[in-house]
Amino acid sequence: MQHIAEHDLVRKIMAHDNIIGVIGGMGPYAGVDLVRKIFDLTDASRDQDHLPVALLSFPGWIRDRSAYLLEQTGENPADAIFEIALRLERLGAVVAGIPCNTAHAPPIFDVLEQKLTDAGSKLRVIHMIRETAAYIKDATKGFDRIGVLSTLAVYRLKLYREALAREGLEPIIPDENVQENIVNRTIFDPAFGIKAQANPVSLIARQSILSAITHLREKGAQAVILGCTELPLAIPEDEIEATIIVDPTRVLARALIRETYPDRLAS
Repeated sequence: MQHIAEHDLVRKIMAHDNIIGVIGGMGPYAGVDLVRKIFDLTDASRDQDHLPVALLSFPGWIRDRSAYLLEQTGENPADAIFEIALRLERLGAVVAGIPCNTAHAPPIFDVLEQKLTDAGSKLRVIHMIRETAAYIKDATKGFDRIGVLSTLAVYRLKLYREALAREGLEPIIPDENVQENIVNRTIFDPAFGIKAQANPVSLIARQSILSAITHLREKGAQAVILGCTELPLAIPEDEIEATIIVDPTRVLARALIRETYPDRLAS
């Protein structure tokens, strides 16, 4: 009886149109954060008004993206992300988001897209970094000096720098010592880093990122991108000392709603 009930539940899920997929686990709290922001940005006044969302979080399947990109050896995280994407599509997802900026590096994201194409998949995966750069261009009129905080891999591969430049915006990046010893350490440190302590984030992690924002502001940044999906867990504010804070997870949530239920996107 239990097997029949589970089969009926899956059939009901698959019968629903336009399910939004979330490929989680990178890190796990970032996936939950994206789902929450989808709910936050949905125009809803009751339970039934909210959108169908499927989150699959299999962190043990997916190799660390930064380690793969910096070492350039071993299994490509795109392989596991692809398998999870197919599972989401089988559940009925038509569009998906990956709440991990580093996973959008071409050696991972381009391989994922090719795998989906080769498999005949119709699932559309939103590119969070491109969406964020385009959003800033549209939403921050008159601001063109944009700071970026990210993992070391995103920093070294210039992912946000190139995306911002394509939109005619000037990227402002941390000095190398700030990037390595403050920003990257705040994400990955096993004692106080956000991956180790995400709920709640440690005080030292929050203070470290605040100091990095100040560093970018002093270099002329008018807005700062939190270009690692763990960073908004430490800095939930929209603005700090007149510096606009841009949360790519929130931008991705908006894009996922826009691509599925545009009339339900809250203003």
